[in-house]
Amino acid sequence: MNKSIITTFTVVSLVLGVAGAAGAAPLMYVATGDANDLVIIDLESDRIVGRIDELENAHGLAASAKTDYLVAGSMKPQQQEGGDMAKPAAVSEEEHAAHHAGGEASEEIQSPSFLSIIHPEHGHVMRRIAVRSLTHHTAISPDGRYAIAVHSGAGGISVVDLDKMDVITTVQTGGWPNYAVFSPSGERLYISNAQPGTLSEIETQNWSVKREIKVGKKPEHMVMSRNGEHLFIVDVEGAEVVIVDVEKNQVLKRLTVGAEPHGVDVTDDGKWLFVSSKGGEQLARFELDNDRVETITLQPAPYHLDYVDAVGKLYVSSRQSPLIWVFDPKTLAQINQIDIGKGVAHQMAVR
Repeated sequence: MNKSIITTFTVVSLVLGVAGAAGAAPLMYVATGDANDLVIIDLESDRIVGRIDELENAHGLAASAKTDYLVAGSMKPQQQEGGDMAKPAAVSEEEHAAHHAGGEASEEIQSPSFLSIIHPEHGHVMRRIAVRSLTHHTAISPDGRYAIAVHSGAGGISVVDLDKMDVITTVQTGGWPNYAVFSPSGERLYISNAQPGTLSEIETQNWSVKREIKVGKKPEHMVMSRNGEHLFIVDVEGAEVVIVDVEKNQVLKRLTVGAEPHGVDVTDDGKWLFVSSKGGEQLARFELDNDRVETITLQPAPYHLDYVDAVGKLYVSSRQSPLIWVFDPKTLAQINQIDIGKGVAHQMAVR
C-alpha cells in the first residue's frame, strides 16, 4: 500500500470514528471523474473531511443503508490481460457528450471495464469486478444485495450480486441507457434509454424486461417518489421533466424546464421537485401539488444535484468548475459553497 493510500485510510478512519461516536450528520461521497477519487463531505459542516483514491474516472456512485459498500463505476477501459493497469485516462468531452446525446459508441466506450467496491470505513477499494463496458451510472437495490452498472455504449446493464461479488446476469434495454432506479420494494428496476426515448421496467425476480413506455426524446436522470408511485425523468432534448405513474406505466404530465436539464431530486414528503438546467444555467424548484415553479440563475453549468432530508439542504454541482453549491431548499438561497479542488462532482451518494 503506498503512502498516499495510507494517508487517505487514516484520515477517513478518524473522521468516521468521530462521526459515529458523536452521532453527527451523514456523510456525502462524490465521484470526481478524471480526478480519480471520491470526495467525502460532512453534511453538518459542509466541509471536505477526506478523499478515497485508487479510482479510475468514476462517474457513477451508489450507496445503500443495507450494505457497508459504495459501488463506483469506471469510465476507463480495462488494461489488456497480463499488462499492468494503465495510468487513468479521462473519456474525452466528445465521448462523454455521446453518452448524453445518444451518439455512436466509440470503441473505447464499448470496451470492458469494472466496478470498484469500496468500504468507506476501511477507506479504500476492496475489490474490482469486471463488467462488459464502461459504466456511466450505478445503483444499489434497497436490500443492499445487488448493484447495477449502466452501460450506455453497450445498450444494457450488468447485475452484480454483492454477496458473491460477481456479475450474475446482463440485461439489454434500449439504446444508450443512462440511469437506474429501484422501486422501494426492490421488486422492479427502471432504466432510462436515451436513444429510443423509453423507460424499461425490469422484474428483479428474474431480471427480465416486463414492459417499456415512451417517455420523451432523450430521457436520462431519474428519481422516484418515496412512496414509489411516481418517477420523475429528465428529458434532455425535450427540456422537460416527465412524470410517470409507475403502476399504470403511463405519463401523467410534463413540466417545462430550462435547456439541457440534468440533475433531478424530490423531497421525501413529495412537496418539491428540484431540477438543474446545465444549458439554461438555472436551478428550478417545482411545487408538485400545483406545478408552480421558482427558478434562480446558477453559473456555471449546474449539473448533478442531491436533496438530503436529514440535514434539510440541497447540493448542486457544476459541470465546468470543481465545486458544489449548497442551498436552503425553502428559499433557494445559497448557504455554502464547497470547493472540491479537482475534477467534476458527478453522482453523489449519502450514507
